[in-house]
Amino acid sequence: MSKMTEKEINTIMLDGNDLTIEDITKIARCDDMQNEYKIADTALERIHKSNMVKQDIIHKQLPIYGVSTGFGDSAFRQISPEKTLQLQKNLIQFLSCGIGPVAHRDVARATMIIRANCLIKGNSAVSMEVIEQILTLLERDITPIIPEKGSVGASGDLVPLSYLASILIGEGKVNIRGEERSTKDVFAEEKIQPIVLEAKDGLALVNGTSFMSAFACLAHSDAKQLAAIADICTALTSESLLGNRGHFYPFIHEQKPHPGQQKSAALIYSLLQHSQLSKEYSQILQDNEKIDSRSFVELKQSIQDRYSVRCAPHITGVLYDTLDWTSQWLEIEVNSTNDNPIFDTETNEVYNGGNFYGGHVVQAMDALKVAVANIADLLDRQLQLIVDEKFNNDLTANLIPVFHESDYENGLHHGFKGMQIACSALTAEALKFSSPASIFSRSTESHNQDKVSMGTIAARDARTIVELTQNVAAIHLIALCQALDLRGIDKMSPNTLKMYQLVRDKVPFVDRDRALEQDIQSIVALIRSGEWNKHLP
Repeated sequence: MSKMTEKEINTIMLDGNDLTIEDITKIARCDDMQNEYKIADTALERIHKSNMVKQDIIHKQLPIYGVSTGFGDSAFRQISPEKTLQLQKNLIQFLSCGIGPVAHRDVARATMIIRANCLIKGNSAVSMEVIEQILTLLERDITPIIPEKGSVGASGDLVPLSYLASILIGEGKVNIRGEERSTKDVFAEEKIQPIVLEAKDGLALVNGTSFMSAFACLAHSDAKQLAAIADICTALTSESLLGNRGHFYPFIHEQKPHPGQQKSAALIYSLLQHSQLSKEYSQILQDNEKIDSRSFVELKQSIQDRYSVRCAPHITGVLYDTLDWTSQWLEIEVNSTNDNPIFDTETNEVYNGGNFYGGHVVQAMDALKVAVANIADLLDRQLQLIVDEKFNNDLTANLIPVFHESDYENGLHHGFKGMQIACSALTAEALKFSSPASIFSRSTESHNQDKVSMGTIAARDARTIVELTQNVAAIHLIALCQALDLRGIDKMSPNTLKMYQLVRDKVPFVDRDRALEQDIQSIVALIRSGEWNKHLP
């Protein structure tokens, strides 16, 4: 989709058809690169033609929903052509009633590129100035201040998207270089002219799924990283507990060939190659005492690990597979015409429908929420095994350092007791948010919107669960490195040792009780950076 110019400016060509989750994430979060946006010639032609169809129908004084009629339940009220411009401005103003925290800059940027791309599709009959204004603001990193709450996800994200529409006409507030300021003042400084909305422009801006899709795409991108992080944690857990890496042998997972399960098991098995801590089944058999002629013998090492280790690919594999099909749905959504009405340039007709409905986004996010929350629960269960001296195979209680019996420090320290409590609390919160939002439809707007998607709520919940799980994974990774220091890192697999070193570059061994919140934040940042991905086998 993009190429680097000689001036090191990233040129992004948009045609309404080819935007990916990866593209959106890079645009939303990349701070070390300047983007410029261009619209493909084929898209420019479509945009112009659909606008001309709209103008022709307005000239004929035929009613067009939201153009020469009121909105929603007021669609039966037709207005004269001279009122159509004021109607669009009124729409933006009465919808600006969002509440709650302001959406993060990356969500605002993702919303902008998705909305622009959907309008570039060329069926919404917007003026070119609308699209150009969005792209200009993106290039200058000027983003709308959008309250997160207020959308039911049908008629799209009306309330949140009104804040994007507001700044295009020079109203509302923007974020520029981390500072919240008046749009009017920023436009004056940046020499940006507010646009005047044509008939349909305001409706096309607010009547779509771009805000929920922004949350959804960013949550999807982060969840994709969490799947691999979960496999890393499982491999380190297997080593910490002196486990059986035979649980991840390809033959087992070929017999139940879910692609995600096979992918998870293959990564874990690769990470554990040549480990002297996590052993092959055949090695465990050799190390255990033979029963010979005796009627009973207690094995030194169990031939099976607990479910949170042995069944990890069956849990993380579900996330991999969920990511696979949800990516298809989301990429269709962000490359779709999802407002109403829409215009057919082949027949010169206007059609009323419901493409603004967030049904696919909400179903994708409700599924992703559950899959990621299960990862939090999996890692929390693994951590419990690691810190509990009843289950951790002779590691210290709560992973405290080993002190000599006469050492004054003996008995004073509690190691990872607090970390396990915090991890359990974060996991519980993730599980609480995993309830499906799609089933909580509300009838709104005089029963015109009598069945709604709740897609924005689901996507925001998915974001929250992902963030909670990133913190769960960070706590677990710190604890695992502590366990492996106690166990002996010289016996680790060369592959897992690389992961251990990445963590140790950020946080030191816990040699006595100390505050660990900064350690958690450092490893969450490491997880989000994707740096570890370069070191996977």
